[in-house]
Amino acid sequence: MAGSTVVVLGSFADSLIRFRGHLIVELTRRGCRVIACAPSASPEVVAALAMLSAEYQDVPLRRAGLNPFFDFVCFLSLWRLFRKLRPDVLLSYTIKPVVYGSVAASFARVPRRFAMITGLGFAFTGGESTVRRAVGLVARLMYRIALSCCHRVFFQNPDDLELFRSKHIISPKRLVTLIPGSGVDTAEYSYASPTGTADFLMIARLVRDKGVREYVEAARLVRAQFPQARFRLIGWIDENPSAITHSDLTGWVQEGAIEYLGRVVDVRPAISDCAVYVLPSYREGTPRTVLEAMAVGRAIVTTDAPGCRETVIHGENGFLVPVADSGALAFSLIYLLQHPELIASFGRKSRQIAEEKFDVKIVNRLLVDGMGL
Repeated sequence: MAGSTVVVLGSFADSLIRFRGHLIVELTRRGCRVIACAPSASPEVVAALAMLSAEYQDVPLRRAGLNPFFDFVCFLSLWRLFRKLRPDVLLSYTIKPVVYGSVAASFARVPRRFAMITGLGFAFTGGESTVRRAVGLVARLMYRIALSCCHRVFFQNPDDLELFRSKHIISPKRLVTLIPGSGVDTAEYSYASPTGTADFLMIARLVRDKGVREYVEAARLVRAQFPQARFRLIGWIDENPSAITHSDLTGWVQEGAIEYLGRVVDVRPAISDCAVYVLPSYREGTPRTVLEAMAVGRAIVTTDAPGCRETVIHGENGFLVPVADSGALAFSLIYLLQHPELIASFGRKSRQIAEEKFDVKIVNRLLVDGMGL
C-alpha cells in the first residue's frame, strides 16, 4: 500500500544492508516510508541506508544473552519508539527483534505486524546440556507469545515451520508464508567458471553449530591425501555460548589445516577464487552464503539439515552429508577431487537453481505480497 510507513527491525545493523537492502529498495519504490532499526549501526551503514532512501533508528538491543532487566528496557524502548513513529507495518527478523518487537508493536497498536524466522540458532540446534534445555524452553515460550501478536509469519524452510507447529509455538490458524531464504541478487553475484579444483571455502560466524570444527577436521583428512588442497575460512568470533576460541583458531592456522581470512565485507572475490563451497552447519533458515556461492556457480557441499538441504539436489549441484560427521564431509570433498569434472557441472547447476528458485526478486515479491504492500 503506497504511503505506508514500514519499520524493518533486526538485531545486527549490517544485516539491514546485506540481507534486507533489496527489500528496502523495493518498499521505497512502491512509495513506502522505510525506517530501519537495529543496534549500533556504523556511520557507513547509516549512509548506505540513506542511499536506499531509508531512515535509521538506533535501538538498545543485545543479540546474545538473557538479562531480564536489560531485555525489559529494550521492550520498553521499542514500545516508546513505535508510539512515536506510528508505523503502519512492522517486519522483524531474528529472535529478539521478533520477540520484543512483535509484542511491543502490539502494545503500541501498530496495525500490521509480521515476523520472519531466519534460523533457530543456539536454542534449537540440539545438545542436552542444562543451559541449552533452559534456553530452549524460554525461547519457545517467548516465540509463542510473540507470534500470537503477528498477522503473518514468514519461514525460510519447511522444517522450521513444522517444528514450530509440532511444538505448538505457532497456532494452526496463524497465516504463514514459506520464502526461499533472504534471496540473492543473481546479477550482483554473477557466474564465473572455477579456475581450480582443490580450493575450498567456508564463510560463517565462528560458532560450533556452523560446523567449523567439522570443516577443520575434514581439512586435515583431505590434506593427508591431497596436500595441495587449500581450505580457507572467512568469519568472525561471535557472542555466543558455543563460539570458537581465539586459541583454537590460532592453532588451526599454525598447523596449516586452514587459512583464515578474517571478516570480509565483499565475499565475491573469495567465492570466485574457490572451486567448492562448504557449509557443515547444524541448522539454518536458508544459508545466504550458500546462495551467494550458488549464484557464482560453485559446487556445494553442505549438511542434510533444515535450511541447508533446501539448497542442494544431491548429486546434481553438490552433496549433502550428515550433520557433525567430518568423515563423511571429507569423503565428499575427496570424491570431488578425484572427479574434478563434477565441480564445473555442479557449479552450472547451482547457478541455474539460484536463478530459478532463490533470486531476491522472488523473495521480495513473496514478502511484499504477504504484507499487503
